[in-house]
Amino acid sequence: MDRGGARDYRLPARVLLSRWASADPAEARAAATETGRAWGGFLEAPLKFRAPGVTIPIGLGIGRLVFRALNAVEAVLAVVMIVAVAVGGAPAAVVAPTTAVAVLLLAQLAVVRPVLNRRSDRVIAGEDLPPSHSHLWYVALELLKVAALIALGIALLTA
Repeated sequence: MDRGGARDYRLPARVLLSRWASADPAEARAAATETGRAWGGFLEAPLKFRAPGVTIPIGLGIGRLVFRALNAVEAVLAVVMIVAVAVGGAPAAVVAPTTAVAVLLLAQLAVVRPVLNRRSDRVIAGEDLPPSHSHLWYVALELLKVAALIALGIALLTA
């Protein structure tokens, strides 16, 4: 896989534009801002390795700090979400995606992150390692988590 190769963001852009076009202007502006922030977060990770003077170990160190902070926020929000669902007597249509989000986050934090941390420790220590697919597991869980959050949003809006 050529990490520096061309990217095609046209399909997601078309989907988002159709969503924004059907919303009132204030809602569309808020959605566009949030989308920009989300995409910026995805773009930040690979771009930091292309910045002048940023070595792989420095980039990994930055990435660890960023993901540690993001995962801490996610964990707190997950606990709040679980408590709200448990205390509120939510229907099964809300409980199922809430559980899915929590389990997926737990898998990221307890299974994938330790593997990534061990690998980055070795790289930061100067070891030259072959390419790894561990990040793909993290991304796959993240995509599943997004799908579960969308399902949760739909369930909350229709409950």
